[in-house]
Amino acid sequence: MRPKLSKNLLRTKTLEARVNVIEHEMIKLKAQDAGLSIAELTRRSVLLKPLPKRLSKITLATYRELVRIGNNINQLTRATNTAIKMGLRPPADSEQLKQLQKLLQQIGRELSQIETEITDEDDIESDGEDEDWE
Repeated sequence: MRPKLSKNLLRTKTLEARVNVIEHEMIKLKAQDAGLSIAELTRRSVLLKPLPKRLSKITLATYRELVRIGNNINQLTRATNTAIKMGLRPPADSEQLKQLQKLLQQIGRELSQIETEITDEDDIESDGEDEDWE
């Protein structure tokens, strides 16, 4: 069961703002990009709280792949430790696995610190021809 909020922290007041259809769609997309509801995006914007950083699709895909690799390394580590305890030959060198885990954690930290602008460059497909922009 969730703990009850104090009366001062309970959100009971509503704010209204009129926007046109285009503005509403822009706000909705901005909230989706930030992974927030429209209400939370509005609260953070109005109260000058920082918005979460948006990562590029490539960065997110890389991070997901690192998580998968990390899961595989954890399974290998578990199997190695079990084999050692049972007096069997381990499937992998435990020191190398520890080094791999540290490297993956370091890469994950560095990925999370990458600041990207919302350019959607990963969505642009090039047909190999350079266009002149005059």
